[in-house]
Amino acid sequence: MLTKTQIQQQVAKARAEDYKKRNFSQSFELVLTLKDIDVKKLDLNVNEVVFLPNKLSEESKVCIFAAGDNAVRAQKAGADRVIEAGELDRLASEKRAAKKLAREYQFFLADTGLMPKIGRILGQFLGPKGRMPTPVPPAAPLETMLTRYRTAVRVKARGSLSVAGKIGDESLDDSKVAENALAVIGQVEKKLPNGEKNIHSLLVKKTMGKVEKVRMVEG
Repeated sequence: MLTKTQIQQQVAKARAEDYKKRNFSQSFELVLTLKDIDVKKLDLNVNEVVFLPNKLSEESKVCIFAAGDNAVRAQKAGADRVIEAGELDRLASEKRAAKKLAREYQFFLADTGLMPKIGRILGQFLGPKGRMPTPVPPAAPLETMLTRYRTAVRVKARGSLSVAGKIGDESLDDSKVAENALAVIGQVEKKLPNGEKNIHSLLVKKTMGKVEKVRMVEG
C-alpha cells in the first residue's frame, strides 16, 4: 500500500505540471486500475459513497424526498431541495424535469415510506446514475446527514477494471488531497475480493492536467 507521503508527492507533481492559469477551479481525480479480477465470473459493482475527511470548496448538492414533519425538518436543515409527495407525483408526467433532477443533485435522501413511489417514478432516471435515494428513518438526524453528504463523493467503476472519483480541488493543500485519496482507496478495497492486492496502480490528475500513474504493488 502506498503511504500518504507517496500519494502527496504525486498530487504535488500533478499540481506543478499543470501550471497554466485557468478561469475555473480544477479538481483532482483519482483513478484506480484493478487486476486479477475476472469480470466474466465476478459481477464487480463499485458505486460507493465516500465521506471525505477534507471537504471540497464546492459541496455536493443534496435533495430530500420527504412528507409532513420530515419535509419541514428538511427545509430547516437547509437541504438544497425538498420534494414532497405532490411534486413527486407530478414528476411522473414530466420526464424532462425528472432527467434534470437526476443530473442536478449528487445525492438523494428519502423518507422510507416514499421509496416505493420514487422507484416507480424516478427509478429509470436515478438508477442508471447510481443515485437512488438513501432511506431516512423517522426522527433521523437530518442536519447531521446533510452535513455528511455535503462532504461526500461518489466513486464508480469506469469500464471493467477501473474505478474513479474526485478527491479534491485546487483550494485544498496536497496533504489534504492525499488524505482524501486514502479514504477513497480504503472504501474501494472493501469491495474487492482480495482488497489492496487487486489494485494494480493509481492515477492522479487535475481536470486539465497530465495523468500521474503510480504502481501500487510490485509484480
